[in-house]
Amino acid sequence: MAFLELKNIHKSYYLGKEEFPVLKGIDLGFDKGEFVSILGESGGGKSTLMNIIGGLDRDFEGSVAVNGEVLDHKQEKRLDLYRRKTIGYIFQSFNLINYQTNLENVMTSLNMTALSGAERKKRAVELLDQVGLMEHINKYPNQLSGGQKQRVAIARALASSPDVIIADEPTGALDAVNTRDVLEILESIAKDGKLVIVVTHSQEVADYGTRILHMSDGKIDEEKTLKDKFSNEKQTEEVVSKPLAARTIWKMAYDHVRFNKLRNFLITLGSAIGVFSVILFLGLGNGIKGYINDQVNQLANPKYPTVMKNVTTDNKASNNERLQETMQKMTTDYKSTTISDKSLEKIDKIAHVNDVIKGYQFNNVSFNSGKTSVQGSQLQTWTPAISEKAIKAGHKPGKNEIVIDKTFAQKIDSDWKSVIGKKVTLKYTAFDSDNMPVQVTDTLKVVGIAEGGQAGAIFSTDYQTAKAALNKAGAITEANMASIAVDKAENVKAAVKKVNSIKVDGKRAFVGISIGDVLDTINTITSLASYVLAAIAGISLIVSAIMIIVTTYMSVSERTKEIGVLRALGARSKDIRKLFTSESLMVGMISALVGLAAAYIGQLLMNMALHGLIKYDIVQISFGNVLFAIIISLIIALVASFVPSRKAAKLNTIDALAAD
Repeated sequence: MAFLELKNIHKSYYLGKEEFPVLKGIDLGFDKGEFVSILGESGGGKSTLMNIIGGLDRDFEGSVAVNGEVLDHKQEKRLDLYRRKTIGYIFQSFNLINYQTNLENVMTSLNMTALSGAERKKRAVELLDQVGLMEHINKYPNQLSGGQKQRVAIARALASSPDVIIADEPTGALDAVNTRDVLEILESIAKDGKLVIVVTHSQEVADYGTRILHMSDGKIDEEKTLKDKFSNEKQTEEVVSKPLAARTIWKMAYDHVRFNKLRNFLITLGSAIGVFSVILFLGLGNGIKGYINDQVNQLANPKYPTVMKNVTTDNKASNNERLQETMQKMTTDYKSTTISDKSLEKIDKIAHVNDVIKGYQFNNVSFNSGKTSVQGSQLQTWTPAISEKAIKAGHKPGKNEIVIDKTFAQKIDSDWKSVIGKKVTLKYTAFDSDNMPVQVTDTLKVVGIAEGGQAGAIFSTDYQTAKAALNKAGAITEANMASIAVDKAENVKAAVKKVNSIKVDGKRAFVGISIGDVLDTINTITSLASYVLAAIAGISLIVSAIMIIVTTYMSVSERTKEIGVLRALGARSKDIRKLFTSESLMVGMISALVGLAAAYIGQLLMNMALHGLIKYDIVQISFGNVLFAIIISLIIALVASFVPSRKAAKLNTIDALAAD
């Protein structure tokens, strides 16, 4: 029984419905130790027969048996294993991978074996030494002559110790000297007990073997034995076959990315700019929110929400709308906005509320120091809700004392701290029990200067001092606001919610609002703005995705023959898909890292430039932003590679090998 048997092989091509028979009933047997030449003119069916023997062509009639076992050409996985384990290819045009060294080209085949990394390298070096290329193992294919390239191809074909070596016009591109050298190497392979099948149109090459099969018009029309097959009783080392490992695929992807430095640099740069812009804007949004929170918390204690009387009957009104209506009501129906002690007792009973601090708030207050004055400011009695951090000089007010705004203090004296100890007169309108306006005037000692900015100017006095001034003017002395002391900051929202749920006579009684509510609104606006800016910057990521798609398509087109070689060596279609996907993911990861590095540099420079002005790091890139950058870059790369990588995986191996 022959080692390799072909029985009744028929193969036709179709142009529309018209059939063109190529192989017309081939019956052949091959044994190990033979050097068989398939001779014939072009178009006789030699290459088609070779593709069937090599497991590249699956669409034919008849059977191929190896060592007595029929090979099922309908099972792609079985054919992949067959090519990895049994077949070694030597091509006329060498088909070496240009971005790999000669050593790496040989190891590409060895990477589909169970040998360890050290064993693979050792075997590759030995094979290159065997074909006389020891001095050229670290060179690239473009640095070799045609004869040397073919020697590398032979070493690669022998790497996995296959039983069958198929050589397609192995000397077609060589001169006479290199032709003789290659034929001697092929003969030595047959002497080692391998089956060597050479497809050629050269009679000189055919005469070098042990047997000649002449093909014409799809049939073997002549068979000639030149000499006995070589006998070799020495057992050759069996190399266990296995699919390409993920690590090997990533290594090949890295080699190609490194080989095309300029192209991949431009793609990486475009993607990195997108990542940099998106992350910097998100970090800027974080910093702005943090800065606003810091500034607000310097003015107000978040554990002390403010409570005012609810005068709104619209159940759908927001807290801010209710608060605004209460403020407006103070000028027309002041009495309806005051809060009785009995009402405040309801708040004091709420869980997590430790205390209720009564207070007053008046608008349109004028302050006069004798030298200068300000109009239309707001006066609020001091409660713990006002953060003592807001006081930049002095202390909080006591009886007959006041804290004034720094801007007003600077108008009084450029040395604003010297204003402490001086007196200011304040005037504002309050209301009596009949809701009639009365003028309140009081002269108080300045004991503190606070900084709250133009919109948050702070003028504050002691509650008892304000009450005494109201009483003296004949105005209502009931509080029109209160601060509630909550035990923990995390309980503030729950406490405010309870306050807002209190009803008197079926009507909502209070408007409770915390700094957290204000900050939530501000942060929402800030986040929205930063997301919009990040989204605009993200357009560059879309552009980079298009660049990756175009580049991957170009790569597939440029490397069509490489894909065919890898498939011929036994790589699976999913290995090809993973190779191109890995390259895209690698570019995406590099882009993310470069973009992140640039964003951190941008963060450092912006914070250094602005810290002297605002004393705060305005850009704060978070871990979540970093994670987002990496994930979005990888997703874009993965999506961009989806179609091109699958196109590469679906390429017909025979067509790929025939590509220019």
